[in-house]
Amino acid sequence: MYNRILIATDGTELSDKAVHAGLDLAALCGASVIALKVVSHYPRSYLEGSDLLDIKEAKRIEEQWTSQAQTLLNGVKAFGHERKVNVTTEIAHSDLVAESIVETAKKHDCDLIVMASHGRKGLQRLLLGSETQHVLTHSPVPVLVLR
Repeated sequence: MYNRILIATDGTELSDKAVHAGLDLAALCGASVIALKVVSHYPRSYLEGSDLLDIKEAKRIEEQWTSQAQTLLNGVKAFGHERKVNVTTEIAHSDLVAESIVETAKKHDCDLIVMASHGRKGLQRLLLGSETQHVLTHSPVPVLVLR
């Protein structure tokens, strides 16, 4: 059915449900998993929504976010090991979350993407956008969305 599944996670409780469902599906199919966490760049200007920090401090913060992402992905790998699923981890450094998910799926020749939808509505969705919606409309492979 599926040979390689990309599971995108952001570490939230809802995303954890998607991780467990994706790993369960991979175990049923005998598929391998690519676990992905996208780490944004630290905003560099007031227009991007931050106080100005020197380059060294911004780099330190980004390194901390990367370390936290690796810890999260190590947890996914451990859950996969419990289910006898081969899990490879990847961190993408980008402000374009949806594009990173789609590109990683292409790069690893995945045949399914599993991710969560936070279900924002109204003004929040308009202002924040929907990464899940973008993945759904731009992915060349099926997307399993969990809520």
